Amino acid sequence: MAGGDGVRWGRRTVLRGGALLAGGTAVGAVGMSETTYLADRRLPLAGGPASATVGNRRQQVGGGALEVVWHVPTEGRTVALTFDDGPLPQWTPMVLDTLDEHDVPATFFLVGQRVRRHAGLIRDRLGRHEVGNHSWRHRDLARMDAAEVHDDLRRSHDAITDVTGRPPRVARPPYGHLGGAVLHAAVRLDYRLVLWSLQMVEGEFPNDPAGHARRIVADVVPGTILLAHDVGAERRQVALRGLPAMIDGLRDRGYTFVTVSQLLRRTAAV
Repeated sequence: MAGGDGVRWGRRTVLRGGALLAGGTAVGAVGMSETTYLADRRLPLAGGPASATVGNRRQQVGGGALEVVWHVPTEGRTVALTFDDGPLPQWTPMVLDTLDEHDVPATFFLVGQRVRRHAGLIRDRLGRHEVGNHSWRHRDLARMDAAEVHDDLRRSHDAITDVTGRPPRVARPPYGHLGGAVLHAAVRLDYRLVLWSLQMVEGEFPNDPAGHARRIVADVVPGTILLAHDVGAERRQVALRGLPAMIDGLRDRGYTFVTVSQLLRRTAAV
């Protein structure tokens, strides 16, 4: 680890500096910024999970700016339906069949490892849909350092591109956890980070797909990014079984379904 004046700080030096500070001993040549850096052990080392910068050299930051989106205000009644965590054989084909039957586009935030393992489930089936990056194997990226996060997202990016023929331009970190390292990796890969403004609430409607659909239809507002899953616990089947009713209910309210990127483009005219 390098200090601001070019001095290299090893683990032993860091620990010795912390011990000196704790004992009230003067640190001597260590300046104020380095003193604070060593003393406050709650702060991450450069490039750690909470740090959005890496080292003191030129940053590799792609386009140099990052957009994080929860909701997109629009004048028209539009909603973006998103599915996380797939693909897996149990549910992904059922979701795709339902969306095809109702002519609804969606954004699928895919897990790279599952894309490699179950490529046949989605190959040639995502024509109307958008693909997004949801990490390589659904680890909590906010607990990983900058190099690990970038490698994870890059590996997933390559898998999604190879299987679908389209590079993802949006990403969603697992659990919606944003750490500095996630931000740094996303800007390097020129992603938009997409979270959500409304989530399926399957646990509140056990064995009641129609009731769950009515709840979601009532809660959607123009520009909603709606989170669903095409894998998971059995209770999530409530939302998936209610998808046709939810689609019909939203269309009855005048809503149009779009992908996340289509939704983002619509806000430019507002």
